[in-house]
This record gives sequence, structure tokens and C-alpha cells, in this order.
Amino acid sequence: MKLFGCVVLSVVGLTSVAAASETLTLDAVNSAGPSERVEKGVSPVLIKAQVLLDRARFSPGVIDGLNGENLQNAIKAFEKVKGLKVDDELDDEVWTKLSEGSSDPALVEYAISEDDVRGPFTFIPDKMEDQAKLDRLSYSSPQELLAEKFHMDIDLLKELNPGKRFDAAGTSIVVANVAHGPKDDEKDKEKLAKIEVVKSEKVLRALAKDGSIIAVYPASIGSEEKPAPSGTHEVRAIAPNPTYTYNPDYAFKGVKVKEKFVIKPGPNNPVGSTWIDLSVESFGIHGTPEPEKVGKAYSNGCVRLTNWDVEALAKMVRKGTPVEFLD
Repeated sequence: MKLFGCVVLSVVGLTSVAAASETLTLDAVNSAGPSERVEKGVSPVLIKAQVLLDRARFSPGVIDGLNGENLQNAIKAFEKVKGLKVDDELDDEVWTKLSEGSSDPALVEYAISEDDVRGPFTFIPDKMEDQAKLDRLSYSSPQELLAEKFHMDIDLLKELNPGKRFDAAGTSIVVANVAHGPKDDEKDKEKLAKIEVVKSEKVLRALAKDGSIIAVYPASIGSEEKPAPSGTHEVRAIAPNPTYTYNPDYAFKGVKVKEKFVIKPGPNNPVGSTWIDLSVESFGIHGTPEPEKVGKAYSNGCVRLTNWDVEALAKMVRKGTPVEFLD
């Protein structure tokens, strides 16, 4: 199918970096709880909260250990669904409800596999015209592949694994424990009845027939040049590994080509690893090569999620699923 349309660690000096590394350990994160102090910058408490929210399908976006807007929105959505006071605070009640969902540790050790390092890996140029010359927009490195596989920010992956090589199979590294089981995916597919895209909150909600929330994902929604639509539409098709076709009528900033061109598939494609086509010409729900910007920057008119969130959503939706855009 051809498609049309569409976290920096703050540390000061070497002492701060060393101090951060000392506190960011597997044990420190797994033992964190409501009594733990939330540190400035990357915090073990926030890493654990992000992992637990991700597993509960209240996605914080990229797991980076930072107290950003996506995390706050995820906590508020979780509080609302669980009938708690909505104040985006990680208090005892929130921790209790999060812990009820799973007793598995937030961080685990993982042995890098041959598939993780096999590649091929590709240097991705900034200009879309140059991207169109590539045979595939693969991951740029094993680090990027592993970070996306475990829903993590690359800087956090490095911080949790000081001195480790990410290009050697068999190397044991610490990663976020975010896996969802196939049975959970099937159960959610049976329940999903509707999608809501809430522009003001920069989130996408997956709803069951009774109106209960199945999942919440942070989203970049539209732009000034190409605002997202309003009203109710529906899913027309689902395309894994999509190509991307640029139309010069879009006049994206920095693109000077006056003719249409096609960018090949891959996780670093402009629309990421998955495209969910909507019954609005040139609009869809899709992934991104820049997961750290989801919920924080405009998309090129569509609804942009992280690759892992749109892949999870694609397993739940079917042709004809209604999608309502709320202003």
C-alpha cells in the first residue's frame, strides 16, 4: 500500500553523571516505591512507574525515567479509570493499583541475540529526498533496535548498562520488562469497539463497547499546515511495513522536490513500522522514527504514535473500527 500524507539527560559535570549511574541499577529500580524520593532528572521511581504503566496499556511513550508530560497524562488516565483522585501524583493508591496488575520486576536482564545484531543497519539521512534513495529504512544501530524493542530511550539504555557493548550477541544487559502476552492481545482485540483521538490532551484512547478504556497512548496529532480532521471516521485498512509517498502539494518545510517520491519501508520510514489507514483521504494512524518526540511535537497531519504503540493498536483494530476525533 502506498501512503499519502503524513530526551536529553540533564547533568552538570562528571560528578553528576557518576552519581546518576550509581543510583540507576536493576535493584534500585525494582525496589522503588511510593516512599522513594523522585530525583531530579532520571529517577528509579519514574522508570518503574513508566514500565508498570506501559504493561497496563497506559503508555508513557518512551521509557526515559523523566517526569514529562506523557508520563503525567498516563498517570491521570490511569487514575481516572481506576476511580482515584486525578492529580498525576504517584501516591500510595496509584502504586497499589499499578502493583495489582503485575508482580513481575520492572527491569530484567536480557541476553542480546544474534537477530538483535545481525542487521543490516542503515545510516538514515535527514532529508526525505535522500531517504527515498535507500532500499530500506532499517534501524541505524543495535542500540536503536534494542531501545525500541524494550520501549526505552537510548540514553537510558546506555545509563543502565555502563561499559556494555550492544553489538555483541550473548552480552547480558538490563532492559525494561514490558512484554505483553499473545492472550492479552487477543482479549483486547475482542473487546475493542472504538478509538478516540483527543486533540487537546494529545492522546489516543482505545475503548470497549461499554465505554471502558482498554488502552491510552500519547500521540502527536496534526499540524498548523495540515490539521487533523474532526468528527467520526473508520479504519479502512492496516498496513505493516508501509511505504511512504510524498506529495509536493503538502509543501513540507525543507522538502524542495516538486515531484512525488516514494520512501521504502522500515522502522525509520517517516510513518514508522505500521500504518492504520482511515476513511479520510491521506490520513492515518502511524508510527515514527523519532519516538521521543511523540506527544511533544506536531505530526505532518496524521496521528503519530511510537512504533510499539501503533503495532499494539494494530493488533486490536479491524476494518470498520470507528475513529472519533475530539476537539
